[in-house]
Amino acid sequence: MAKGLFAARQLKKSHAKFRWSDRYYKRRVLNLKLRSDPLEGSAQARGIVLEKVGIEAKQPNSAIRKCVKVQLIKNGRKITAFAVGVNAISFIDEHDEVLVEGIGGRMGRSYGDIPGVRYKVIQVNKVSLNEMVRGRKEKPVR
Repeated sequence: MAKGLFAARQLKKSHAKFRWSDRYYKRRVLNLKLRSDPLEGSAQARGIVLEKVGIEAKQPNSAIRKCVKVQLIKNGRKITAFAVGVNAISFIDEHDEVLVEGIGGRMGRSYGDIPGVRYKVIQVNKVSLNEMVRGRKEKPVR
């Protein structure tokens, strides 16, 4: 590889070529995150609850994590979202409108011992799920 006095063009060219082996560069330039992300780059999204599901926790934990299958309103994609809190699932019914956001953790991947779940429910019918779990607010009757 040239490293001489007039080698700038070759150095620049090879630098550009080898950048493609950097996974962060590749994902950014090809917009792979936006293509695969159900929320399409936004922080939160509204959706309709399709069904309640229990997901078994990964080893070494033994529990059934209460989640909901949600169909997003803006693009019709289906995702699974975790209902955070003790008995939080009891405040969520099918056909409710929920607001979901990322669950936090490893770069948009699943969090903790819940396999394949990347999102959490934060609002049900425009009322905070956390407030309902704590008993400060009632679930609205639609």
